[in-house]
Amino acid sequence: MILVERRGQKYRRERLGEALREEIETILEGELSDPRIGLVNVSEVHLADDSKSAKVLVVVQGDDEQAAETMEGLKAATGYVRRELTERLHLRRPPELLFILDRSHQYESRIDELLGRTKKRASTAQPLPADVACPPGRRCHRIGSRLWPDPANARETG
Repeated sequence: MILVERRGQKYRRERLGEALREEIETILEGELSDPRIGLVNVSEVHLADDSKSAKVLVVVQGDDEQAAETMEGLKAATGYVRRELTERLHLRRPPELLFILDRSHQYESRIDELLGRTKKRASTAQPLPADVACPPGRRCHRIGSRLWPDPANARETG
């Protein structure tokens, strides 16, 4: 049996998620004195359907070692953050918080870098003369009546 969620509940959960994100970010910016916690931004908060738990996605500035230290500090400060959320947002039962390192910005920059390389390689590709066959050891593909070297294996043959 499929249960359909009422719009009001979904809307409330989205508003609560946004309020949690803003308050958690405020708490992390200036109220925690744990030296392990570095510069942290809260990117998203995903509330469970029953609003009893929340995944807090955080972006940590620095290298992997600093990120691991910061995540340890956040895990230790979870109780304090929940108590503050209860008081500030007037919640009866604040959600259990699970801090998760958000690496999407790193993936995004890597994808942009790879797309840039592909565009550069594709723009430098020249069609082979009409009377020349594909060189041995290289893959080629035909566009119209022209034969083009495959840029994916251009690096392999150098």
